[in-house]
Amino acid sequence: MIGLRRISQGLSFLALVGVVLARGAQAEVPYFQHAVLSGLLPPMEERLPTNPLEVTPGKDQVIGNYGGKLRTLIGNPSDVKLMFVNGYARLVGFTADLEIKPDILESVEVSEGRIFTMKLREGHKWSDGHPFTSEDFRYWWEDIANNPKLSPAGPPAPLIINGELPTVEFPDAKTVVYSWSAPNPNFLTDLAGAAPLLIYRPAHYLRKHHVAYIDPAKLSPVQKIKLKAWAANHNRLDNLYKFDNPNLPTLQPWRNSTPPPATRFVGKRNPYFHRVDPEGRQLPYIDELIFTVSESKLIPAKAASGDVDLQARGLRLQDATFLKENEQRSQYKVLLWETARGSHFTLYPNLNSEDATWRKLMRDVRFRRALSLAVHREEINDILFFGLAVEGNNAVQKQSPFYTEELRTKWATFDLDKANALLDEMGLTERNNDGIRIMPNGKPLVIVIETAGEETEQSDILELINESWEQIGVEVFTKPSQRAVFRNRIFSGETVMSVWSGFEDGIPNAQSSPAARAPTSQTSYQWPKWGQYFETKGKSGEPVDIPEAQHLFELYERWLASTNDDEKAEIWREMLNIHADQQFTIGVVGAILQPVVVSDNLRNVPREGIYNWDPGAQFGIYHPDLFWFEN
Repeated sequence: MIGLRRISQGLSFLALVGVVLARGAQAEVPYFQHAVLSGLLPPMEERLPTNPLEVTPGKDQVIGNYGGKLRTLIGNPSDVKLMFVNGYARLVGFTADLEIKPDILESVEVSEGRIFTMKLREGHKWSDGHPFTSEDFRYWWEDIANNPKLSPAGPPAPLIINGELPTVEFPDAKTVVYSWSAPNPNFLTDLAGAAPLLIYRPAHYLRKHHVAYIDPAKLSPVQKIKLKAWAANHNRLDNLYKFDNPNLPTLQPWRNSTPPPATRFVGKRNPYFHRVDPEGRQLPYIDELIFTVSESKLIPAKAASGDVDLQARGLRLQDATFLKENEQRSQYKVLLWETARGSHFTLYPNLNSEDATWRKLMRDVRFRRALSLAVHREEINDILFFGLAVEGNNAVQKQSPFYTEELRTKWATFDLDKANALLDEMGLTERNNDGIRIMPNGKPLVIVIETAGEETEQSDILELINESWEQIGVEVFTKPSQRAVFRNRIFSGETVMSVWSGFEDGIPNAQSSPAARAPTSQTSYQWPKWGQYFETKGKSGEPVDIPEAQHLFELYERWLASTNDDEKAEIWREMLNIHADQQFTIGVVGAILQPVVVSDNLRNVPREGIYNWDPGAQFGIYHPDLFWFEN
């Protein structure tokens, strides 16, 4: 009898499994079926919000199938953050048409351009299954942003309008309200960024590490000692963007499961992700992301060998021919996407250089104009970009309503006579035996141009620039360093000139924020200390002390206060004209085509797209959660 009872129980269990599979096999994600049947996870309908976001496949996309591991290569471990960037789950996000729509939020209502009422989705959960509510917003605002230990400079500068912080309210578990007395047209754009303004944190996880929620009486002597460093520990654990803490709950389609240091990071699908396809199936389609660290110079060769399923990072237009030759052998396709930066390669004279002689030279507009006129852009384009690039300033691309030929070419045509005349006019007439001009301090005019050392392309361009600059008596010395060192040297004023890509938003319209064109960010390498002064509300850095740069800042403030699109457009045009005239940054070539390697088995990657950081989040606006493997 006992044996029969066990057989009966076993048959009952199998029958139950059969019923569950019959009812839910099509709806339930196969990756989670075992966990659901084992009781480790609730079924899909209980994991989703009551009103999930339905994502409709766009151009070149269809409803897909579940499964697979997507392989890609990254240049260094910190690039694990690209799981967050490309996952592109934001409170509000850009569509492929660059319109802003609710994403994590169920809705957002904007009143008078200054009151933002955000509604959360009922039943939305973090990746660990804990409810996502207004408490997560309250915790960030009250316990992090306004805690002097965790945020010494106070809340982020983008939240300050006319010196005023927002009023932040939490009427109920599903509602968050941010309001100012004046319009804040950047707010939604900031929330939608590739590296967005993150105004929430998983309170249930971080409270355990916050001194306000820890009872010292319950701690051991060793724990009490560690408590003294609670703020540093909290900051280390709570960076949603860096994506380097596998224990930190996330709202992204995949969660990083690998702690650093590592050379291979695995992103596993988030069981509580809030999006579904038109058939009601939970996204993403792909189960795991595999991010493998590789030397940047080896990425093209590894991609050509079929070691990736999707790759753009580390690939250049110069690699396209080599990659095309290996398409059939390695079973992939090479797509060429447009880019949208103001310029692909840009020189940044550091107007905040610590060296008094260099500071004076870099701040003389004649010097910046001369350097720009002596860049042989056509030669660079022909030799390195097959003549396919657009030569000119770090301005806007043709897709922008503000584009004009003058913006592209002013002070950016090759004219050695005019360049030499400008330098002579400055009094830099004396030269040494090698024909290099002598600076006022008696030293030869040798500009050390610093790079992050990540791309040989930069060295190739600088070599060509050196050849043309020598004809005006200026010599170039290139100094590569690691990215963190490179940035810190710029921020401290140790650099004279640096190289980076141009303005990220090269296709702006009247509603786009012109913040990057004004001294508002330390990461603007032409004026890092002015940007730092703005970001820290005057606690560090230097106040702007050049009239033209101050005027840019005033124009930006006018744009912030305006609610009229025509006025906003005029402000944009004036700011762009100032940049072209002043040559605060020296653009070289733009509109570079970006090779994108896509495995033959990978579906829903658009054949045509814009590869850009912000707006765009690289692949983010094209919904990688909709990408899927045919086999």
